Amino acid sequence: MKKISVFGLGYVGLANALLLSQNEQVKAYDIVDEKIDLLNKGISPIEDKEIHEFLKRDDLTIEFSKDFEDAVKFGDFLIIATPTDYNEDKNYFDTSTVENVIERALAIRKDAVFIIKSTVPVGYTNTVKEKYQTENIIFSPEFLREGKALYDNLYPSRIVVGECSERGKEISTIFLENTVEKNTEVLLTHATEAEAIKLFSNTYLALRVAYFNELDTYAEVRGLDAKQIIEGVGLDPRIGSHYNNPSFGYGGYCLPKDTKQLRANYDKVPNNIIGAIVDANTTRKNFIAEQILARNPKVVGIYRLTMKANSDNFRYSSIQGIMKRLKAKGIDVVVYEPNLEEEEFFNSKVIKDLEIFKQNSDVIVVNRMEEALFDVEDKIYTRDIFKRD
Repeated sequence: MKKISVFGLGYVGLANALLLSQNEQVKAYDIVDEKIDLLNKGISPIEDKEIHEFLKRDDLTIEFSKDFEDAVKFGDFLIIATPTDYNEDKNYFDTSTVENVIERALAIRKDAVFIIKSTVPVGYTNTVKEKYQTENIIFSPEFLREGKALYDNLYPSRIVVGECSERGKEISTIFLENTVEKNTEVLLTHATEAEAIKLFSNTYLALRVAYFNELDTYAEVRGLDAKQIIEGVGLDPRIGSHYNNPSFGYGGYCLPKDTKQLRANYDKVPNNIIGAIVDANTTRKNFIAEQILARNPKVVGIYRLTMKANSDNFRYSSIQGIMKRLKAKGIDVVVYEPNLEEEEFFNSKVIKDLEIFKQNSDVIVVNRMEEALFDVEDKIYTRDIFKRD
């Protein structure tokens, strides 16, 4: 049994902490005291079915702590899962939270071994190893869905560790032994290749979203049945019928920033596709806004800021880009979002009563259709064809 410390308890950190607490001793730290208080009461700060279930178990060896120094001294491995937002001005992930953990931890113990789970630019791990004069920094990417983070850790598509060594093998074994699916493919790579795997994986997913969105745009403009076309295309086994439901654009915390970071990493490297994937998302949002405006609404209602079912997270959701475009044209925008406590969002009124929201909206924009809106289908604008994420 290993001792593992986890720093940062968002989707990635909390899912990893709970996963590993099945067979390892875990101490989980976050700078937000309210989050630690909730977790110590068995309450999840994020919406995730498996996380809720795990927090009710009494057989896990996990402690949620507000003491950074204690967490540093505790772990054989220190997992860093802090946020790395994309800085539009610098065209680079803001990795300051990762470096803050490394610097503070090394000041406490020089032998600390770090596993970075935060998404970072290609080449970053080697840079920080040189900066802090230590070989004890390993990158191991995550491949998780919001709302399904712990499930995707229990049933991972693959386990990638960015170190071709006995230590890398040991780390991969720790994760593998805590999964349900013991036949998961394990891949040990160099650090930079592991970073590239993460960014290229998410950029391909963004490409697929953008592709089917552009197919849907074509169908809508030409008056064709997008569902028939997508079904026919997907019957080719090389393409498949997954990840093909049209939307307002790819959003969430990962895909927009990861595609932009990969594009930035392509500096002085010939490319056409990577840049186009980023640009396609802007084009799709412009088109969706134009289609809504074509209905000549006075008030547009935004039904849910969350873009996925079973998620409470609307960071960088694509609907926010649609809202900005509508408001720039002088359209009054109101929002129905049960997860919001505020009375306004983006200077738009938040309506908590669904019936009042329906009555006040000339057009209701919804990314994924729900039964609660069936009675106002004549007001609905959506591109949800298959009724799934």
